[in-house]
Amino acid sequence: MTTVKELMSQELYTLKPTNTVHQARHLMLEKHIRHVPIVDELGKFVGLLTKRDILAASISVLAEVDNQERDELEDGIPIGRIMVTDIVVAQENTGLLEAARFILEQKHGCLPIFRGEQLIGILTENDCVKLAIHLMEKIREDDRCRE
Repeated sequence: MTTVKELMSQELYTLKPTNTVHQARHLMLEKHIRHVPIVDELGKFVGLLTKRDILAASISVLAEVDNQERDELEDGIPIGRIMVTDIVVAQENTGLLEAARFILEQKHGCLPIFRGEQLIGILTENDCVKLAIHLMEKIREDDRCRE
């Protein structure tokens, strides 16, 4: 594996800026994801929403608000107000080393991947950890063969 295309997640779950914090939280919980690309009506990438953004905009569980009231309040907050729009993106032929450096520098935990102007995938910290585990297992296997 040498490019992000070979490692990225291609199953994308996206939302629009008009979707709400409540809808975003539900999607993240249901799909077990921490990053959601935000697209406009034409499907063009316009931003990113992370679990950290949701937590910052959410009402604390320590507040004396029941779940239904919290959901109603969060249903009034469009994610377009809290999404991050200054996002580094990469093309599908970007090298994995360069992509990993972007992820570390940007601190969003992911890197949206494009083919030209079209969003085609997302490379996450989890994808990089999976690769690291694979490489460490390979090293261990090679060490055993040398013994």
